[in-house]
Amino acid sequence: MPFLSTPDLSAAVGRLIDTALAEDIGPEDVTSARVIPESLAFKGVIAAREAIVVAGLPFAAEVFARVVPDATFSPRVDDGDGVSAGTVLAVVEGPARGLLTAERTALNLLAHLSGIATLTRTYVEAITGTGAVLLDTRKTIPGLRQVAKYASRLGGARNHRMGLYDGILIKDNHVAVCGSITEAVRRARGNGEPVEIEIECDTLEQVAEAVAAEVDIILLDNMSQAQLRQAVAMIAGRARSEASGGVTLESIRAIAETGVDFVSVGRLTQSARAVDIGLDWERA
Repeated sequence: MPFLSTPDLSAAVGRLIDTALAEDIGPEDVTSARVIPESLAFKGVIAAREAIVVAGLPFAAEVFARVVPDATFSPRVDDGDGVSAGTVLAVVEGPARGLLTAERTALNLLAHLSGIATLTRTYVEAITGTGAVLLDTRKTIPGLRQVAKYASRLGGARNHRMGLYDGILIKDNHVAVCGSITEAVRRARGNGEPVEIEIECDTLEQVAEAVAAEVDIILLDNMSQAQLRQAVAMIAGRARSEASGGVTLESIRAIAETGVDFVSVGRLTQSARAVDIGLDWERA
């Protein structure tokens, strides 16, 4: 899949499509096998039925290609484009039986990812001009991490950690086990090899301790706007700051205006609504 941006994403999409098709088709699409002539050709027009930010067209193309290798998939827009209701996203042509078999899996993926990109774009626009950067989180549906974060990037967010393997983020339970922020940070540094450390703080007292421990990023968890402003003043540029917890579209701008560097929002990938995308068939 040369259209995918990284080998990791390509592999993740391949696994996802294999699982999704096996789940949906099982041994056979009994309906299409019985009612659609094997030789019948169709053209399908995929269109947005509401205003959306498009995400997942290459993945939908791959779904159709897995089921109907000789199908043609012609995108009319690009991933990341904002489009209005009624916009044609792509045209797919080939044997009707196979295309109907692949239809729901392709549309499910496209609608889910476009929903993430659309919601993310709305949040990004809400903080335009504040200087704050929107981050996604690890709150993703299991198995969809890579594609969900791909969609949030298209919406304009920056990816936070992809997983537990690519960044140190010391959270409240880590601190509880270690006994203090200072001790948790000491252990994270290990043999002294340079490493970026982020730590979650629930109180201003913890923020002071994190600053003294010289961490790189301080996650300000579930703080009020007044507390966020105080925390930013206490940090005074000695670390980057991230606001997180309970952020909504209604509150995000005020949060960003407290001076934090980042705002992380779990609902971007956890609870974005699938958008309305349909496929209408035209005889070829």
